[in-house]
Amino acid sequence: MTALDDFSFADLTPDLLLNALESTGIYASSGLLPLNSYENRVYQFSSDDGRRYVAKFYRPQRWSDAQIQEEHDFAAELAAQEIPLAAPLVMNGQTLHHYEHHRFALFPSVGGRQFEVDNADQLEQVGRFLGRIHKVGQRTLFSHRPTIGLEEYLVQPRLVLEQSGFIPTHLESAFFGDLDRLIALLSERWHSDWQSQRIHGDCHPGNILWRDGPLFVDLDDARNGPAVQDLWMLLNGSRQDQLMQLDTLLEAYGEFADFDPRELQLIEPLRGLRLVHYMAWLAKRWQDPAFPRAFPWFADAKYWEGQVLAIKEQLAALEEPPLQLMPQW
Repeated sequence: MTALDDFSFADLTPDLLLNALESTGIYASSGLLPLNSYENRVYQFSSDDGRRYVAKFYRPQRWSDAQIQEEHDFAAELAAQEIPLAAPLVMNGQTLHHYEHHRFALFPSVGGRQFEVDNADQLEQVGRFLGRIHKVGQRTLFSHRPTIGLEEYLVQPRLVLEQSGFIPTHLESAFFGDLDRLIALLSERWHSDWQSQRIHGDCHPGNILWRDGPLFVDLDDARNGPAVQDLWMLLNGSRQDQLMQLDTLLEAYGEFADFDPRELQLIEPLRGLRLVHYMAWLAKRWQDPAFPRAFPWFADAKYWEGQVLAIKEQLAALEEPPLQLMPQW
């Protein structure tokens, strides 16, 4: 199979990488250091003029050129508003480059330490910038990128898991029984009573670096969706901890963008969607050699026993009252 057949990077050799970079006029003077990315292939390197770059090679077939370009255009739009975000560089008049059947982009190499999710001051600054990101995102919708919904996050993943052969035989009845109950409840709780807008899409703490303030990275999952999608993954700990974190985030967020509190009802449904989607994502990518190396536990029966428990816990969480904003005195 070729890379175009199996969504993999089988032919992405060191020579091809260097030739691709040279096609843009960039000549690497160091080795290509792989960075922590599984969906795509991302490398850091120095060029012969002493500059440091990051090259991102997109997984074949995952996005169309138009969808990738929308990611790049959104990043440029945010950067133009002085929002701290790693945006692709314009090289030879374009940000999306082609070499053989691979698509790639170049970014400036940026460093930073880990964002501290339990640091109220940092959380406040993140909330402020998320408000600015969403203010820009509200200007229009993506035309080519998808909108968060049940088909992509539940229906298709359910089929992938059923056909994957990963679920141990002795767990199949319990796993799919609970999964179908979760899908039914998520379908019942999911509603369209929210304003769709362009969002980061995968705003977990690992996609925020800290350099005297937040630096947002990786818009690869940007899509149309509710604003709360970019907020809920920053909440952690007990329910009381999450309430305080949410209050900190939204107070700062509100300086730049309005937030519809009805979207808080979507937090647990969105968590459930991510749970199902993540399992199927690993199953779909298992033929990529990087995945068995990085996630060896995925093929272990203990993992699936844990997933049965996780589904049960998510079913229980969906029965709890949604988080609410703290009263303002």
